[in-house]
Amino acid sequence: MSLLDMDAAIISLAQKIELVYGPLVDAQEFPEDGVTLVGRRGSVRRTTSTSSRRFASAARLLISLGDCASPANVPALWRNSIPVQRLLQQVLRRRRASTTKSYRTDGVPALLKQARPLREFVKVDMCLPGCPPPAKAIFQRDRRALDGRKA
Repeated sequence: MSLLDMDAAIISLAQKIELVYGPLVDAQEFPEDGVTLVGRRGSVRRTTSTSSRRFASAARLLISLGDCASPANVPALWRNSIPVQRLLQQVLRRRRASTTKSYRTDGVPALLKQARPLREFVKVDMCLPGCPPPAKAIFQRDRRALDGRKA
């Protein structure tokens, strides 16, 4: 939503960028030669953080986007006080996905004991705080990256 809140300013960015990965495009793989900028939102909650590592290796500049990714904020507040087994049982009970005490986990990475900030798993070049980060901060960050500056 913050991207849309840029209003007309997003046009100046759109003329200089190519969106290559994410929920707004069909492509779900990074180009082989990498990308200039990756904004990663959300805390890390699973034992294998392959997507975070893939983002970090593909990006010249990795941004921890928002309070959930930077200090793990809200996800950590509620998630870290609940043991993993109890959390899974509560979720399954609420979704009525199972009437037994077992559930399928094939192919799904195990949950970490706690939600953790992105910086604990990969090198983060910049953090943009906020829930969500303000549109102006995202715009300024993108302009600096497009101009070849990290800060």
